[in-house]
Amino acid sequence: MNLAVLLWGFTGVLGRAISLEAPMLVWYRMLFTALFMAGILTYRKQWTPVTRKDLWQLISVGCLMGLHWVAFYGAIKFTNASIALVCLSTASVFTSLLDPLVNKGKFDYKEILLGWLAIAGVYIIYHFQPSDTVSATGTPSFSNYGLGIISGVVAAILSSVFTVLNKNVAHKYPARTMVFYEMTTGWLFITLLLPVVFYYLPDTKFLPRSADLLSIDWSKNDWLWLVVLSLCCTVWAQSLALTALKKLSSFMVTLSVNLEPIYGMILAFILYHENKELGKGFFIGVSLIILSVVLQVIRMLKPKQTLSPGLIEEKGGID
Repeated sequence: MNLAVLLWGFTGVLGRAISLEAPMLVWYRMLFTALFMAGILTYRKQWTPVTRKDLWQLISVGCLMGLHWVAFYGAIKFTNASIALVCLSTASVFTSLLDPLVNKGKFDYKEILLGWLAIAGVYIIYHFQPSDTVSATGTPSFSNYGLGIISGVVAAILSSVFTVLNKNVAHKYPARTMVFYEMTTGWLFITLLLPVVFYYLPDTKFLPRSADLLSIDWSKNDWLWLVVLSLCCTVWAQSLALTALKKLSSFMVTLSVNLEPIYGMILAFILYHENKELGKGFFIGVSLIILSVVLQVIRMLKPKQTLSPGLIEEKGGID
C-alpha cells in the first residue's frame, strides 16, 4: 500500500519534469492510461458491461477527473510540486463536507471546523509568500504563486466531487473497468477542449519533448516520463492498492492514502530542492492542513462511523 502511495506521490515530481503544459500533459496521461488499461482488460478477459445509467455517471467522473488533473498540474507549473500537493491534501476535508450534501446526510459542525482549519492553512501559505512574489508595499501580489494555490484548491475540490460521485458505482464494477471508462471519456472531453486551449494559449506545444538520440540525458525525454506516469504511477499503483485492500483495514488504507502529499513533498525536496523555494508561511500552513487531515482520520476511528472498504475504487484508484 505504501509503495502504491509512493508512486502516486511521484505524480507531482513528474508533473514538474514533463515540459508540456497542463492540458496536453493530462491529454497524454489519460490516453496512455486508457490504452494500457484496455490491453490489461483484453489480455485477462475482464471486460464487464456497464448499464447506461452508470455509464453516464462514469462519463461525468471522467470529465471531472480530467479537469482535476489539469488544475493539479497547472498548480505545479504556476508554483511547484510541494505547494500543489499541499493544496491537494485538503481534498479529504472537502469530501467530508460534500458527502452529506450529495448523499443527503447530516452535516457535522466538527467537520466544518476542520474544513476551515485546512482553508486557514492554505491562506497562510498564500499570505506569507516568498519575498520575490510580494509587492513593494509588503502585501502579497496576485502572481503565478496565487494562481498556483487557487489551481491546487480547485484540484482538491474536483477530487472530492468525483470521489463522492464514484462512491455510488464503486461497488458495482471492477476498478479497472471504471478506470478505463473514466480515462477514455476524460480524454475525449479534454480533446474537445483543446481548440480552446490552442486559441487562448497559441504557444502550447502538442508533441512531448524528445531527448537527443546521441544524448544519455533521459531526464529531458517527456515520452519516457509520460509512460512512467501512466504505467507505473497509475496502472501499477492501482493494482498494488487493490491487492493491499484485500489484507488491510479500511482505516490503514485511508491513513496511507493521506500520506501521499507527504511522500510527494519529500521527493520534491530531494530531487528539486523545493524546500529552498519555500518560506516559513508554507511550513506553518502545511502544519495546519496536516493537522486537519490527522484529526479527520482520528474521527473516522470512532466505532459509530464505518469506513468504506472501497476507498481506492471510489477515488478511481489514481491521483
